[in-house]
Amino acid sequence: MKLLVDTSVWLLALRRRDAASLSEGEQELRTQLTQAIQDGRVAMIGQIRQELLSGIKEQVQFDRVKNALDAFLDEQVDTEDYEGAALLYNACKSQRVEAGTVDMLICAVATRRNWRVLSNDAGLNRCCEIAKSFQEQSEKPPVSDHRKQRPQADRKTRKRRQLESARRRPE
Repeated sequence: MKLLVDTSVWLLALRRRDAASLSEGEQELRTQLTQAIQDGRVAMIGQIRQELLSGIKEQVQFDRVKNALDAFLDEQVDTEDYEGAALLYNACKSQRVEAGTVDMLICAVATRRNWRVLSNDAGLNRCCEIAKSFQEQSEKPPVSDHRKQRPQADRKTRKRRQLESARRRPE
């Protein structure tokens, strides 16, 4: 199973050199990332790449991180992923779980593709649990493929408009 790795875990591997300074949980996440890289199971999306590279002031360090990430091609993110992220954001907010828009996109992308998310962010992990519960309830990700529903809604709307138009016509 592919692993979509959150910025919080990448930072443990890319920016912190001393493993002794990491907590036991952080060391475990770093180990899981290392194993997933070795197994070729790591997935990347552009938003995570951008987060990782943003804020690096020194060009040498920027180049080092960029070069390390070059081994991972960005997975395609499409409209369904963004719509799923918005639906998930609304669901999480209704359950008083806060996470950022990139976190929602990570959950939506991973859920839709049945990937696992590796994160050290409690909010992101909780949102992924909510996404998984949606998936289990409906046997598909919390992504509303309303494109399939639109033709029905359009037919109903056209029918209603035809009836309204017919009522307005003088006899």
